[in-house]
Amino acid sequence: MQASKNPIETTGSRCAPQTARGRHVFEIAGYSLQKGVGPGKFIKSATFAVGGHDWRLRFYPDGDSREDCNDYVSAYLDLISKADAEVRVLYAFRLVTNPVNMISVPVGSVPVGSALKPIGFSSLRSSWGFPKLKKKSELEGPPFVRDDRLVLLCDITVIMGTPEPESRTMYHIQVPPSDLVADLGKLLESQEGVDVAFKVKNQVFHAHKIVLAMRSPVFKAELYGPIGNKRQGSINVKDMLPPVFKALLHFAYTDSLPEMDYLDEDENEEMVKHLLAAADRYAMERMKSMCAEILCKKLDVKRVAGTLAIADQHHCSKLKDVCIQFINSLSRMDDIVESKGYVHLKRACPTVFVDLWEQSAKSRRL
Repeated sequence: MQASKNPIETTGSRCAPQTARGRHVFEIAGYSLQKGVGPGKFIKSATFAVGGHDWRLRFYPDGDSREDCNDYVSAYLDLISKADAEVRVLYAFRLVTNPVNMISVPVGSVPVGSALKPIGFSSLRSSWGFPKLKKKSELEGPPFVRDDRLVLLCDITVIMGTPEPESRTMYHIQVPPSDLVADLGKLLESQEGVDVAFKVKNQVFHAHKIVLAMRSPVFKAELYGPIGNKRQGSINVKDMLPPVFKALLHFAYTDSLPEMDYLDEDENEEMVKHLLAAADRYAMERMKSMCAEILCKKLDVKRVAGTLAIADQHHCSKLKDVCIQFINSLSRMDDIVESKGYVHLKRACPTVFVDLWEQSAKSRRL
């Protein structure tokens, strides 16, 4: 059943959390006078608001009350809004190294995980922070302490919640499939704008230089190289049948082989062999691979020797390997030796028997 060409009505929606971001800069002047107050003693910042809630920083010059924090300074962020508030927050502490330009160094980030995991503030736990923010020995002077001042910076992102997503209709315009190949095929058929002629035996074929040069490096050199610029009239193509050259032009314009249903099985195979040779002559590798694939599917005891000769003569290594593997898989060689293709193979491609022997030897070792 053919699929309907009518566009599918598509709807979509999107939800994204609303956030509020804020930053508080806490300057501690006379920092040397704050040191030595003892563990668990802190100084606090002014209250500031972010995301509809009130916040405050606490800084412990001699660490909080835990024994393992005596060598560190500690810093905490406190939620001081009403007791029943519940807030999800991303936060990070930084120590400013250049107060003029507010250049800072991160010294704390969200505990247990990353910024992808917000921390919850509530009446049950209204304070989060870093008991080991920085070693006290590292705060004896620059870059963190300048002119006896320490500047602590805290970035806060409050997650406000997720609004109800709005549904919307997504409109589409159906784009037709590419008609480039069809147009090029019509261009060849119409002969409009042709600028080069090829004489193949008693037939003349017209084409467009730029198309052929684009599809074949051999055509490009022949048509636009030093010799091509001096050519007058038609180009004579030797050692090729007119139907083969016509099929070559068809492939150059349409990237496909022409229909050959009018040929019987043997004629079809011979035509494909001629096309493979033509593709090799004009360095059209995709066309050569397509011909090799067709011949590969037709392999049998009577055909394999002739196909192997074609593959060897026209540098089609993959088809050659398949033929050799096919021959080495046979239990007896009499039918191949008696075939017409074997005589031609022995005469035209004697070196291929070395490859056959080597592959056979490898197979026996395996």
